[in-house]
Amino acid sequence: MKRNLMWAAVIAATLGGSMASADMGLDALFEQEQSTLQAAPKERMLRFLGGKRQTRTKNVTKVQYTRAFLDTRPEATGGSEFACLAEALYFEARGETVQGQFAVAEVILNRVKSAQFPNTICGVINQGTGRKYQCQFTYTCDGIKEVIAEPRAFERVAKVARLMLDGVKPKLTEGATYYHTTAVKPRWSRSFTKTARIGVHLFYRDERYRTASN
Repeated sequence: MKRNLMWAAVIAATLGGSMASADMGLDALFEQEQSTLQAAPKERMLRFLGGKRQTRTKNVTKVQYTRAFLDTRPEATGGSEFACLAEALYFEARGETVQGQFAVAEVILNRVKSAQFPNTICGVINQGTGRKYQCQFTYTCDGIKEVIAEPRAFERVAKVARLMLDGVKPKLTEGATYYHTTAVKPRWSRSFTKTARIGVHLFYRDERYRTASN
C-alpha cells in the first residue's frame, strides 16, 4: 500500500511539473506573439485582418480672389471664433475686394499669433471695446448698433473666415498686424513698416513684434 502511494506521488509530481512547464511555455508563446504583433507594420496588420489602409487626405483649396469662387464654396458655419472673424470682416471689409477681405482676415490672425495682442480671435477683435473710439476695431466701440443689413455680403465674408480658419494661408500682408484705409493717415502709421497696399487698405508691420508669417 505504501509503495502504491509513493508511486502515485511520483506520478503526480511528474505530471504537475509537466503541466507547469506547459503553462510557462504558453505564457512565453503568448508574450512572443504580442511582441510580434506590436512590431508588425500597421499596413501589414491591416491586410492580415482584412482591413484597408486609411489615408489621411488634406483638403487643400486653391483660393481664387473672386466672388465667383466664394459662391462655389459651401455655406460657412462654425463656433464663436468663426462668428467673431466673420463679423469683423463684414463690418471692416465687406466693401473691399475679395483679396482685401482675405488680407484683413490675415491681419487679425497675425495679431492672434503676436505677443502684442490677445491670443484668441474674439479677444483680438474686442480688445478695448467699451471705451468709445479707443478700441482696435472701430465698429465695436463707435456707439452704433451692429446690424447685418447685407446678408449676401455677410455670406461671402463668412466663407472667407471659414477658409482662413481651415488653414488657407494667402500670405498677402507680409506679417502685418495693422491696417487703415487710404482715406485716413493715422499717426501710428509713421512708426511701422508698410508692407502692402490691397484695395483701399494699407498694411503695416510692427518690427518689434514679428510673427511666424513675417
